[in-house]
Amino acid sequence: MRIYVGVTDNNWYKFLSKISPDEVNFWRPSDKNYFRAIDVGDMFLFKLHSPIDYIVGGGFFVRYSRLPVSLAWEIFAQKNGVEDYNDFLAAIYKYRKTNRLIEPDPVIGCIVLSSPFFFPESEWISVPEDWKSNIVQGKTYDTSSLIGKKLYEQVEERLIKMKLNEPMHYEEADRVEEYVNVNRYGAPTIVYPRIGQGTFKVLVTEAYNRRCAISGEKTLPALEAAHIKPYSKGGIHSVKNGLLLRRDLHTLFDRGYITIDENLYIVVSKRIKEDYGNGRDYYAFHGKKLSVIPNNANERPDPQFLRWHNENVFL
Repeated sequence: MRIYVGVTDNNWYKFLSKISPDEVNFWRPSDKNYFRAIDVGDMFLFKLHSPIDYIVGGGFFVRYSRLPVSLAWEIFAQKNGVEDYNDFLAAIYKYRKTNRLIEPDPVIGCIVLSSPFFFPESEWISVPEDWKSNIVQGKTYDTSSLIGKKLYEQVEERLIKMKLNEPMHYEEADRVEEYVNVNRYGAPTIVYPRIGQGTFKVLVTEAYNRRCAISGEKTLPALEAAHIKPYSKGGIHSVKNGLLLRRDLHTLFDRGYITIDENLYIVVSKRIKEDYGNGRDYYAFHGKKLSVIPNNANERPDPQFLRWHNENVFL
């Protein structure tokens, strides 16, 4: 198992530690370098800028994605670590040394982390002995090494305290339950973390190659991640329970005017014409197979969710 220690903006950390989100966007102002330091489920730790050479919390890596800043804000809002969209833009322009006239909607690198945890100052961890002061972004450790294993054990100890003794007064105690239950007495183990609403949107967007599943539309601001079975009805934040849809198609899907059968064919209800006297553009999709289907079979719509939508939502 690998652990990444990322150099963290102090204000970003302070803001998020106060609101205790279920997921965070550890964003980078540039999208040029793809993040490959760790794998899904590996631990990503927060190290404050020098001279505060301490590890102060972390989360679990889910996905790296390149997103326009407007979409990153739409998906994560304050989970980006700032109060509002204008502050978010200002921070990005500061790092990129540019402005809104030059880059109205810059693309940034988004390291999506689930189940973040924030240590109180009394539990901060000193950086590993081989940490260099000139490290700008971060450093990867392997738990098979002595230093990596020691770091892992220090974090594990604090996570167990958060779950069992709850001295840290943060809601994150609930979110590390799976991790603690698996890792309390064993060797370092990757545990796939539960995902939140924002992470769900990113995963669905990437699974469908940033194109509408029905129409093939590629204009990203016009696309939305739809739950097949709504979260409020017992659905889950899983790619298998998601579709990337153009906004109007998302609305019709949620209201039961469109559905997808278990063979991934589009079904358009007669009620569109009955209720609105039109719908010609939508009936053109009827009987066709989805325009975009995830390449990974594990990311394709689950038949049980599609069946639920057909039986409970479709008109």
